[in-house]
Amino acid sequence: MSHASYGENGTLGIEAVSLEAIAQRYGTPCWVYSRAAIEAAYRAFEQACAGRETLICYAVKANSNLAILNLFARLGSGFDIVSGGELARVLAAGGAAQKTVFSGVGKTEEEMRAALAAGILCFNVESEPELERLSRVARQDGLSAPMSLRVNPDVDASTHPYIATGLAENKFGIGYVEALALYRRAKQLPGVCVVGIDVHIGSQITEIGPFVAALEKVLEFADTLEAEGIHLEHLDLGGGLGIRYRDEEPPGFAEYLARLSSVLGERRIRLLFEPGRSLVGNAGLLLTRVEYLKRGPLKNFAVVDAAMNDLLRPALYQAWHDIVPVRPRAAEPLDWDVVGPVCESADFLGLERSLALEPGDLLALLSAGAYGMSMSSNYNSRPRPAEVVVDGPALHLVRPRESIGSLFASERLLP
Repeated sequence: MSHASYGENGTLGIEAVSLEAIAQRYGTPCWVYSRAAIEAAYRAFEQACAGRETLICYAVKANSNLAILNLFARLGSGFDIVSGGELARVLAAGGAAQKTVFSGVGKTEEEMRAALAAGILCFNVESEPELERLSRVARQDGLSAPMSLRVNPDVDASTHPYIATGLAENKFGIGYVEALALYRRAKQLPGVCVVGIDVHIGSQITEIGPFVAALEKVLEFADTLEAEGIHLEHLDLGGGLGIRYRDEEPPGFAEYLARLSSVLGERRIRLLFEPGRSLVGNAGLLLTRVEYLKRGPLKNFAVVDAAMNDLLRPALYQAWHDIVPVRPRAAEPLDWDVVGPVCESADFLGLERSLALEPGDLLALLSAGAYGMSMSSNYNSRPRPAEVVVDGPALHLVRPRESIGSLFASERLLP
């Protein structure tokens, strides 16, 4: 669950700072993250990997703020990227290209060239045309591209269909049956060097079974490759471990890694992991203020100043985030649909929440550190919120609130 807690004065805070103080200083809506929570999660994952050669590659898409990336780089983390823009962010934040893997189904020639020039650890190739393009680009640049194939094991991750990526009908990866022929092709192609195998079956997975099933298939396939004379330097087991938003009971890092290690047995090969949500999800929240309370015969609406453009997950995935008052009231609660001002019926942050509210109250949407700001937009010409990192008693503004003028500063009128 979230690292926010109520203090002795009865108000919600993160580490040593009250959310009321953050709202007064930086306004609302506002993204708030705990440095201590992020560091603790990373170190717990790292400790769970003890005894095996591993590289943790934080999934940049989960939260791509430069301060967050820099924090992971200081901890020794690698990175998992899916675009040239994310590569640029990693490098700007002090991340090491040599610890970075490049995933994604649509890599452009320009992105490949930038990653090759930076010297990234590995390209996770997701189709035969991409393999051919990577070979051509690397040869043109006089370089050799380290690569693995993202093999689709056709494993049901038992998660939301929008974030399941390991089934045969998903756009991601290369079919398990087709992968061997493509590895044989890669072995013969100039400009590429096979170094690993990659698998990623989905996101917000709360059971270990799918991970174990995927690993068993990957190991079987790795043995087939070895028999073909194709030696692998690493197994990239992806990410996808879920967190608790409501009533889920995901395994902890230690249990997750112990089960995978038992399947690996005595094999000694470098392991790569791509956690994102499990490192930052519960370390952040979205702070918002109630603007209006609108009561009706069928529904009560609490209109807040945050919206679906700020936090898309509820509208996109019907995702649940706990919504709690920063300063609870003693009054009798009512059921409220917590909605934003965006002109879409899908603009809700939570439905039928039991809350005692008055206009002006502050609310916190918990467990919002992952896929929050990184999926936000300026729809309805809404400036995106500030981002703040709490560091013990200190506050760090790591991204100022956008101004309305900045939204169209680069646009031009017709002559």
